[in-house]
Amino acid sequence: MDFSKKHILDIASLAPEEIIFILDTAEALKEILSRPIPKVPTLRGKLVAHLFFEPSTRTRLSFEKAAKVLSADVFNFTARMSSVEKGESLIDTVLNIQAMGADLFVIRHPNAGAPHLIAENVNTKVINAGDGFNAHPTQALLDLFTVREKKGSLKGLKVAIIGDIRHSRVAHSGICAFRKMGAEVYVSGPATMLPSEREALGARVCYRLEEALKDADVVMALRVQKERHGRALFPSIREYARQFGINAERLALAKDDCLLMHPGPINWGVELHPELEKDPRSVILEQVTNGVAVRMALLVLLLGGGA
Repeated sequence: MDFSKKHILDIASLAPEEIIFILDTAEALKEILSRPIPKVPTLRGKLVAHLFFEPSTRTRLSFEKAAKVLSADVFNFTARMSSVEKGESLIDTVLNIQAMGADLFVIRHPNAGAPHLIAENVNTKVINAGDGFNAHPTQALLDLFTVREKKGSLKGLKVAIIGDIRHSRVAHSGICAFRKMGAEVYVSGPATMLPSEREALGARVCYRLEEALKDADVVMALRVQKERHGRALFPSIREYARQFGINAERLALAKDDCLLMHPGPINWGVELHPELEKDPRSVILEQVTNGVAVRMALLVLLLGGGA
């Protein structure tokens, strides 16, 4: 098929067949990463601009790795070392970078909707690398890729997402993505961090952790988004770990061959018990590797002609 999208801003705007095409493309490109010299000339001459207004490790570095494997040129923008500190607006910033020849913007921003605003005001292609607690589409795609790679299919799986659902862009995009591909999604966490049934995007809201974990094919733990709360939503970190932290006993409620996932960064001893760090069901580091392959696929599809 031809991939006609100009931007990747959220999961909601992607049709299931487009998601499958992205995953198939990532599967084909992942092989490059295992070569003695992981480098191809596919995007030689293209310029990818990384605009990160929030801290990032995995997302920023995997986008940079993806671009360099494909031979694209890269420059990295950080707000603290730019004219944003002098009062320059977001749109003026991106228009100036566009004028330098950028072919694609990868943007992370603390305000929901910022990538959409940029996409409406530039000719350059845009990938949303996370906006506020709204969306993180590339994380959802790499999670789909990882589960499909391990399970062979996404349809009919039970996916349990545990933690700070209300404030997590990973959860919002993940729920949408897994449900589009035919999986059932259950969410659980402290009541103050759960969406209402109406806001749950079709996921089943479970106030009892055991209900979400029971017979799950995939268990995904999320970091507590303390920086987005503005107020205390639970008594203490220790209490959160006691009530909702995933340990071996709780993971035993899921299927024996379940996958344990986390988008990172992990607070060991809070979301996940340290005893799970080397658990054979964990695919957390594989998520990181697959993130490079998925982001390679998106760069190729957006900048390489879409075929």
